[in-house]
Amino acid sequence: MKYFIYALVSGFILALGWPTYGFPFLLFFGFVPLLYVENHLREQGAKHHKWKIFGLSYLSFFIWNVITTYWLYISTPFGGVFAIVMNSLFMALVFLIFHQVAKKVNFKASASFFISIWMVFEYLHLNWEFSWPWLNLGNGFSEFTSWIQWYEYTGTFGGTLWVLLANFSLLKMWLLFEKYQDKGIIYRGALKTGLLILVPILISLIILNNYEESDRSIEAVVLQPNINPYTEKYNTTDTRIGELLTKLAENKITPNTKVVIAPETVFADGTVLSRFRNSEASYYTREFVRNHPEISFLSGISMYERFNDPSRVTGQSNQIGPMDWYNDYNSAFLVNANDSVSFYHKSKLVVGVENFPYQEVLRPILGDVMIDLGGTVAMKTTQPERSVFELDESGEAGPIICYESVYGDYVTGYVNNGADFLAIITNDAWWGKTQGHKQHLSYARLRAIENRRSVARSANTGISAFINEKGEITKSLGYEKQGALIGEITLNDKVTFYSRHGDYIARIAQFLALFIFLFAMIKWKRSRIS
Repeated sequence: MKYFIYALVSGFILALGWPTYGFPFLLFFGFVPLLYVENHLREQGAKHHKWKIFGLSYLSFFIWNVITTYWLYISTPFGGVFAIVMNSLFMALVFLIFHQVAKKVNFKASASFFISIWMVFEYLHLNWEFSWPWLNLGNGFSEFTSWIQWYEYTGTFGGTLWVLLANFSLLKMWLLFEKYQDKGIIYRGALKTGLLILVPILISLIILNNYEESDRSIEAVVLQPNINPYTEKYNTTDTRIGELLTKLAENKITPNTKVVIAPETVFADGTVLSRFRNSEASYYTREFVRNHPEISFLSGISMYERFNDPSRVTGQSNQIGPMDWYNDYNSAFLVNANDSVSFYHKSKLVVGVENFPYQEVLRPILGDVMIDLGGTVAMKTTQPERSVFELDESGEAGPIICYESVYGDYVTGYVNNGADFLAIITNDAWWGKTQGHKQHLSYARLRAIENRRSVARSANTGISAFINEKGEITKSLGYEKQGALIGEITLNDKVTFYSRHGDYIARIAQFLALFIFLFAMIKWKRSRIS
């Protein structure tokens, strides 16, 4: 029962440390009760103790997942349950692997292995087809950006490393005090852990106070049409949408405005890619730009292309019938005064909604289990490179569509291709008035710091916002409010260390985890032979 309570405590501490309602200081000791249980059971060497550890860790991680991401159930009941159950399982399996290695090495090696294998797990969640990096530990500081200005050097993996180092520092203090009953251990351990936590915060505050944003800027307008995706979005027309967006923009623009940004898939009639210029989306945006030639118009749109050539079929193509396929796109487009049109197709896809993971293996077993989100269900087609939109001579925008804004290394692709600022277009209405849309906005602040790029965020139902290079929200328009937001965004062409090198900490962790694992296995085999 004592171990069970410790597991519960770990789960609740981790959950209460999460944005946007939580206090991230709790993350620094959220793992400690669970790690303490693992250490005690390991030292006891009791029969079946590894399954106790697996069960207790699953309990902790399940509580963490449920409290922080329960809102997934609102839009996708099956998908929400699946994500919570499976992500908790993956975390518990990581913990079990750590336990197996910890039995064969000393405390420092086991701590190093847990830190590195957890980062390997987070890195996997950023890159495989079951991708779900929402609970990567470095995301936990998104509401306390004054603590993490050094993310421009480390990205969120610097935050993960920070959290786990503090947890093991406190665990070591607890175990040593339990063994020797010396209060000096508590004092020294508290001092070491305190410095481990406070020094990075102090460094961050120094960076924050000395950081100067770019002196180049433009005026932008972001639109928030507030269209309910369950009752309105797919029951309206692009004509009505075009009229609404034009009205919202006309009421807000000034002679200094350089770009208007509308949300993800706001044009949802299903435009044929090759016939875009004949579409309502093209007509209304080009008409607006003709009337305001100094302004570029960036928007989201649903598009498709149908074909009967088997040589064009890819793993992302959807088959309608014999010799009949189509590619479905969740796209962004930009219209300029010179009548040019640029496109970008969303390439980080939502699992089960826009992407059927490992369908070659799973489709024969599960059938077609793509999740229906009010009309968006279909395998989406992606593109290999991050496109950048040029706003005449005003600057270059990185068009980030919805879920893509959760991926730090991915977003650096826009910056390395020349983006001066980041334009996030999204539709967060699927989750209602929950933490879902709040967390999604909050994570955008991390991208601003990592790349030192301003963010203009247009969300269908909110929260639309402007975020500066320091990750501070300068203006916002609340959830379920219709309107437009005007603000200044800086244009920065300097590339940060993180933008240039990406998730290098996670790549180093891969080698460290493999080295410690092989060392533990060799040591175990030698002990058996001797």
